Amino acid sequence: MRGGISRRAALGATVAAGAAAVGATGGPAQAAEAGGTRRVANVYERQKVKAGGTWHSHVAAVDAAGALTTLVEDDADYVLNGYSVQKLFVATAVLDKVDRGQLTLGQKLDLPADIILGGSGIYHLHGVWGDDITIANFLTAMLLVSDNTAVRMCGRVAPALEINDILAAKGFVKTRVEPVANPNRFFLGVTTPREAHDLLWRLANKTLLSPASCDFLLRVTRWVNGYHDGVRRNMSSNERSRVATKYGAENPTQGASRHEVGIMFGTDGAPVLTYAFFAEKLAEPENFGATHPAVQAHAVLGRAMFDSIAAATNPTAKAKQVLTPYRALG
Repeated sequence: MRGGISRRAALGATVAAGAAAVGATGGPAQAAEAGGTRRVANVYERQKVKAGGTWHSHVAAVDAAGALTTLVEDDADYVLNGYSVQKLFVATAVLDKVDRGQLTLGQKLDLPADIILGGSGIYHLHGVWGDDITIANFLTAMLLVSDNTAVRMCGRVAPALEINDILAAKGFVKTRVEPVANPNRFFLGVTTPREAHDLLWRLANKTLLSPASCDFLLRVTRWVNGYHDGVRRNMSSNERSRVATKYGAENPTQGASRHEVGIMFGTDGAPVLTYAFFAEKLAEPENFGATHPAVQAHAVLGRAMFDSIAAATNPTAKAKQVLTPYRALG
């Protein structure tokens, strides 16, 4: 399902004057350094053409004052199927109920055999079911390994219409799940690059939900066992820990869709760059791996974006992440 709201914007390759000032003065937010941000826009345009398909994107980085400067704005208000990117919005709705005291992360639900879905995830691999698992458990599975069964578990504690009401109350005008006859089931529905960016920025600044719930979402989506084929592919483990990301993919009849959205943090743990890449009508619909042209484009973009903020700090930020180097225990 896609709404036909297409407002084709030109590629926003210009950089605001405040961003240029960062490169000259070494101001508090070094992320929007002029050369780096121009390069991100140029790399985006090249990779978009190389990968083919139709792209709808939004990239922004902080300027010298700590405010966001748009680096790429490419049809950012287009409404399209978000596929597994939507799991960020579903998790937001569940955690909103946690924040309001209607649920707890430690609350347990049974995992019956008749709820199991295949595709991405881990629960379908068990072969036997019947466990009692916490809300924290299935939210982690949904965000870290994009578990499809976990979406059905979310529907048991936050029905489709309630999810949409929560999203609307949070100011998301176009992002919705798609209800079906069973009120506790739904299709993942639609979003826009701009609303995905809005969720990410508010999440990283801990205004989307309570600080504890924002930290939960970011802790999982930054973790080293998550998705690495795209934006985080060409990064060290410590660099990856500075990037929270969520991937979505499908192969509808009109061509493959490969999406990735996320946020990058400076060396001080402050949010400094958001990205939302939605690409559809692509070739190779059955290729869900790292060699897909759009996924390869995400990897190139990831390196370019990270290089532009590699040394960034933003002391003006009101919320930061604790960046602990990864240590393998076994």
